[in-house]
Amino acid sequence: MSLAVVHSRALSGMEAPLVTVEAHLANGLPGFTIVGLPEAEVKEARDRVRAALQTARFEFPARRITVNLAPADLPKEGGAFDLPIALAILAASQQIPRDELDRYEFAGELALTGALRPVRGALAMAWRAGQAGRAFILPAANAAEAALAGKVAIHPAHTLLEVCGHFAGGARLPVYAGRPPESPRPEADFAEVKGQAQAKRALEVAAAGGHSVLMSGPPGTGKSMLAARLPGILPPMSEEEALEAAAIQSLGSQGFRLDQWRVRPFRAPHHTASAVALVGGGSNPRPGEISLAHNGVLFLDELPEFDRRVLEVLREPLESGRIHISRAAQQAEFPARFQLVAAMNPCPCGYLGHPSGRCHCTPDQVKRYRSRLSGPLLDRIDIQIEVPALTEAELFAAPAGEPSAAIRARVEAARARQMQRQGKPNAQLAPGEVETHCPVDADGTALLKQAIARLNLSGRSYHRILRVARTIADLEGESGITHRHLAEAIQYRRLL
Repeated sequence: MSLAVVHSRALSGMEAPLVTVEAHLANGLPGFTIVGLPEAEVKEARDRVRAALQTARFEFPARRITVNLAPADLPKEGGAFDLPIALAILAASQQIPRDELDRYEFAGELALTGALRPVRGALAMAWRAGQAGRAFILPAANAAEAALAGKVAIHPAHTLLEVCGHFAGGARLPVYAGRPPESPRPEADFAEVKGQAQAKRALEVAAAGGHSVLMSGPPGTGKSMLAARLPGILPPMSEEEALEAAAIQSLGSQGFRLDQWRVRPFRAPHHTASAVALVGGGSNPRPGEISLAHNGVLFLDELPEFDRRVLEVLREPLESGRIHISRAAQQAEFPARFQLVAAMNPCPCGYLGHPSGRCHCTPDQVKRYRSRLSGPLLDRIDIQIEVPALTEAELFAAPAGEPSAAIRARVEAARARQMQRQGKPNAQLAPGEVETHCPVDADGTALLKQAIARLNLSGRSYHRILRVARTIADLEGESGITHRHLAEAIQYRRLL
């Protein structure tokens, strides 16, 4: 019988749908056709597969070869189908037995020498293969990443010959038995930051509750330095969070690095980034910066320098924690539960309010500069603080701040209280949950009413103040929100 069927996986958003690779050999003029909505990379598999089979001393059938990638309406891209196409042709031409092929799934790009090169999305593919009850054969370079999925037998291979030998009575491919590496300790430490006690306190509150932060101050005051140290005080990632973050990164163009396992992502795109680079997209949608920062930190430096239309796309994911991408041919949804940290200057020249008096910006210039940030976007940022210039005494003094480890201990204790009480960080509380888990005493209610009247706060701001106050209370180990907690939370809403 000149027909063989092999299983593989495509990538569609966060999913890895099953693709059945069917190879049929027919009489007639020799030819090689791939059907099933293949992209250019998949069509080029014809030449890679032919060269790899001939290099490995297999016979390339001089017949009419038709390879079908089903389902036909699912776009196929990348080089991951090279290995299953080659195996399907070998099985259809009876050069390898086909008895065991149905128990495995395959992915791998073939070099002209027959070597297997790594592919994108190995973790998502392995996860789905395990759910289908099949083992997974893939390039050895992807084995450690795929093994993170758990509950699936991963068989790493270096060449096409090794895979064929596994089915043709040769040496069997071993099951990968490596273990994920331990999480590296962050090198950047808060103890290195001079002064800025208020900013450090605000970032501690943000880390404890998962809140977004906007820092405003002159150049050189330590805004970027503070933001880079935020991941070092965040709680460790759970198994589920680590898998989600790794799966998304494996779908990106740079892939997932194993040494980043259980390390919270820190993404810092340049202000020239486009909206598609930030949210994701393409004809076959891929994750953007906000999804690659899932369960981690997205740092936007020089916030007003971003195109306003680019910044406006942040509004929906800041609320929902997900991003929906719609294209004419395909739709995709990616998680985007990131912690936004942004930095900006107070005016175009950057020195408004600086002790040196160097600022010569007019009020209209300052107003135009700040108006690049829309009110709805600012309303979604929980904590807004000033980072003033350092005094001479602070600049020449030795750093005297707490180390990140001490701050992280308090953050973890506060986050543990939140998970025990409501099962999620305070920043993710829904409006109904805010009313339940953020009780305020009489003095606090009076203060809150005063703040709403004087500062013209919106309903969203009201809920965000309560969430931040709940976090401050959790850091102090108190069950209720007091006047003092609310006063600190309100001062974080008075920047712009």
